[in-house]
Amino acid sequence: MSTSGILEIRNLTKTYQSGGQPLTVLNDVSFSIEPGISCAIVGPSGSGKTTLLGLSAGLDRATSGSVTLNGFNLQDKSEEELAAIRNRHIGFVFQSFQLISTLTAVENVMVPVELRGTPYREVYDKAAGLLQDVGLGSRLDHYPTQLSGGEQQRVGVARAFISEPDILFADEPTGNLDAETSQQVEAVLFDLNKKKGTTLVIVTHDPELAQKCDRIIRLKGGEIISDEYTAAPEPIAETT
Repeated sequence: MSTSGILEIRNLTKTYQSGGQPLTVLNDVSFSIEPGISCAIVGPSGSGKTTLLGLSAGLDRATSGSVTLNGFNLQDKSEEELAAIRNRHIGFVFQSFQLISTLTAVENVMVPVELRGTPYREVYDKAAGLLQDVGLGSRLDHYPTQLSGGEQQRVGVARAFISEPDILFADEPTGNLDAETSQQVEAVLFDLNKKKGTTLVIVTHDPELAQKCDRIIRLKGGEIISDEYTAAPEPIAETT
C-alpha cells in the first residue's frame, strides 16, 4: 500500500465529446486519502462527483492523470486486472441497492466472494455474521421484496464489507431513504468503517451525512474548491 494514502489522485482530467465539442467534467484534480478515514465528496449536480468516484474505483478511465489505489496504478491495468482489483480491494454501496431479486439476503451478501473457491459454509457464516452486525440476523432467508428499503440497503452494506475491502465507495447511499432510515444506514456504515478499518469514500448531496465524515472534499465545475477535515483523522495502527 502507498505510504502516503490508500487513494492517490494526481492531475486527473476527464473529457467527453458532447455534440462534437469537448466537455471537461473533471479538470486537473489532485488529492490523497489516508487509510481508515471517512471522506465525503460533495458538490452540486454536474460538479463531477460521480465521475470522480467511477475513475477512483477503476470503473472508467481518465483522459489524463493517474489513480493509484492501494499501490495499484489503475491507468496501467487491463479490464481483467481492474476487475480483480475491485473484487479484492474495493467495496461498493449504491443508491439503488442493486440486490438480486431471486437471492435471499444472505445469498446476496455472499455473492462477491462465492467465486473465490472459499468453502460454502465459511462464506455463509461470514455473511450471516455481517447481517447480524447490521441488525438483520433474523432476516437471512428473506428476499429483497420482503425487505424494506432501509433493510435492503443494510444488506447492500453487508455485501460491500464481506470481501473485507481496503476501501469502500458509497454513491448516495441514503438517497432513496427517509430521514429515520437514513440515520440507521449511516450508523451501520460508520460503525463498520471503524470496526473493520476500511477507508470510506461517500458521494452525497446530504450536508449532515458529509459532516459526519472525517474529511469533506467539495467539487464545483469539475474542480476542487475546498478540502477540509471535520476532525483530525485517527491514525491507523500498523500491524506486524
